[in-house]
Amino acid sequence: MRCVPKTLKSRTRRVPARVRRRWPTSQPSARSEGHSGRSEHRSVYSRSYLPHLDAARIVQGITFRLADSVPRSVIAHWREEILLNRRLCTDRARHEELQRRVARYEDAGRGECHLRRPEIAALVRAALLRFDGERYQLLAWCVMPNHVHVLIKQEQGFPLAELVKSWKVFTAREANVILGRTGMFWMREYHDRRIRDGAHLNRAIVYIENNPVKAGLCERAEEWAWSSAAGREVE
Repeated sequence: MRCVPKTLKSRTRRVPARVRRRWPTSQPSARSEGHSGRSEHRSVYSRSYLPHLDAARIVQGITFRLADSVPRSVIAHWREEILLNRRLCTDRARHEELQRRVARYEDAGRGECHLRRPEIAALVRAALLRFDGERYQLLAWCVMPNHVHVLIKQEQGFPLAELVKSWKVFTAREANVILGRTGMFWMREYHDRRIRDGAHLNRAIVYIENNPVKAGLCERAEEWAWSSAAGREVE
């Protein structure tokens, strides 16, 4: 069976009133909305220890995580292994196995898991939907307790790093207000992966929307309110 989007009820769901009241005076800055002056795409490049691909009109799967979701010692180990694999030209299978280990670690729900709070999850959902159809096409998404999966088609003139920054800066600021905390909310890095073809796209959507099921958070994907699965119907 094929899942097809319907009018997303989630577009009309609102973030908490106390946060919404702040928005007229707390809208994202030009920088946080992805307008820091850079509109060119950077093709293939590396930042920190992860490789990135940035190009117009390609489909990308993106994952970004809370700052406390992975301890620094684990990140250091992953960094060393990824860099070693790169130097040795290790085959794709080994690199993908490392990414699977990262995913299993995330699904264990480590850290404070601030995204479990509905008002925080609602902030992330609102940020993702805000420029859908304008700066990117949002194909699938899921807010997990300590990380977020997003599947988009990039548009010309909106580099990937700027898009991710726009999501992070605004949600971090508002989430810290809700939580009464300061400091880093999101991990600095993010992971992106280009979708190769239609079959790969279908697998990516299934993976993203079934992540809560795999993690034991619900029995069916559509039961998880914080993902695009809640706004799909099966033909």
